[in-house]
Amino acid sequence: MPNKKKKNSFEESINELEALVNALETGELSLEESLSTFEKGIKLTKACQLQLNQAKQKVSLLIGEGENIHLVDYEDGNTT
Repeated sequence: MPNKKKKNSFEESINELEALVNALETGELSLEESLSTFEKGIKLTKACQLQLNQAKQKVSLLIGEGENIHLVDYEDGNTT
């Protein structure tokens, strides 16, 4: 059975992103390490943006649905 990669919470991703930025700012990484760190940072940034967009959509649904409130999980299309 393949391992599923654990999805970081938004806060965990932000903390990891801050650590990556700090590592890059020291200037002590090699070029290869810097590129790898930068690539990981870009992936984390995109994941955070996705989480924020999903939260925004859920809030919009809650505000717009009135008394018939329901949430839609945008990852797999399930309604909760």
